[in-house]
Amino acid sequence: MTQDSKSGTSRRAFLRGTLAAGTAVAGAGMARAAGPDPLITEVQPWAQGLGDGVDATPYGLPIEFESDVIRRNVPWLTADPISSINFTPIHALDGTITPQGCAFERHHSGAIELAKPDYRLMVNGLVEKPLVFTYADLERFPRENHVYFCECAANTGMEWAGAQLNGAQFTHGMIHNMEYTGVSLRTLLEEAGADLSGDKWVYVEGADASSNGRSIPMEKALDDVLVAFKANGEALRKEHGYPVRLVVPGWEGNMWVKWLRRIEVMDGPVESREETSKYTDVMEDGSARKWTWVMDAKSVVTSPSPQSPITHGAGPLVITGLAWSGHGRITRVDVSKDGGMTWETARLAREGENKALTRFYLDTEWDGSEMLLQSRAMDETGYVQPTKAQLREVRGLNSVYHNNCIQTWHVKENGEAENVEVS
Repeated sequence: MTQDSKSGTSRRAFLRGTLAAGTAVAGAGMARAAGPDPLITEVQPWAQGLGDGVDATPYGLPIEFESDVIRRNVPWLTADPISSINFTPIHALDGTITPQGCAFERHHSGAIELAKPDYRLMVNGLVEKPLVFTYADLERFPRENHVYFCECAANTGMEWAGAQLNGAQFTHGMIHNMEYTGVSLRTLLEEAGADLSGDKWVYVEGADASSNGRSIPMEKALDDVLVAFKANGEALRKEHGYPVRLVVPGWEGNMWVKWLRRIEVMDGPVESREETSKYTDVMEDGSARKWTWVMDAKSVVTSPSPQSPITHGAGPLVITGLAWSGHGRITRVDVSKDGGMTWETARLAREGENKALTRFYLDTEWDGSEMLLQSRAMDETGYVQPTKAQLREVRGLNSVYHNNCIQTWHVKENGEAENVEVS
């Protein structure tokens, strides 16, 4: 391991010097002002009149200058946008909480409109008293609040065979991180007098036309699964399962069933389409791994990256990104500027949270030379994010799901970046 111990000191010295002399942002980066800046010395239009009143936007929306911070689709990935996916603009966000309005979507038959008065949730199967809950019923149970990431099992799936998509949004954007409010699944199962034996399973099903359904072992169902009706303090958006969805912390997103309508306690798994022909991992010999629910430790540098190039030239540079693990908390993230030959330990914005995104930063100096940027995450179990070569050695090249290998961005001398493969 190497640690650039001078980066913090030189950065502070640079900033002290430029601030003392008076600076302006010009061209490639910070430079001494060549003359009066009209944005400072002249009265601007926005300071000469009145702005919008308090009722101009009853529900606040992003300002027009941020109109490029949106979910994006890759049309050729799927045959139809109704059963498809789009991507969170992780390259343009900071912190860890994802606004609902730009959190990725995955639908199997489109996002449906289901009103609260029409909502019903059945709990049946191996229970003493089958129950049907309305939305109002769910609101009367004790509530919990938790921040969790939701990651599609196919996130980074296009990169198995090599560098494919140019942008962190497209390589790693099938993920979001929100604070969920709801009722624990355990509470509802106990209310129905369910058989909670360790060998039992729970089958969960959505109300949309695809009837998306998954089998969950009872051990997980009783652990931390949440029946959620709020995200980031407000009602779920339609595309995120309004009015009620399942939250299965740390496990692949397909299990987070939206528009949740049925919870059935069973003796074994259903072996539905989504857990046989889909969401299984095809190995090198043609066999398939089943029940690979947990999303292993993973990370990505979000800036600099292809959609977030360096525009200020040489000097102080903040390298930042996200790390997460379905096994618990992120404890450390290392960053490499030379394709994995040497590593520096990044600064975590805060102590890693359980099964939630962790933001990391590396405050450094860039001399304007090319870089091969990588990040490597470690979680509380001691698991270390693998290289692509290490992952291929175990899994081969046939997989689509659960690609958590180290990502590489080639940063050029002009600050632009592109997706490359360094195994």
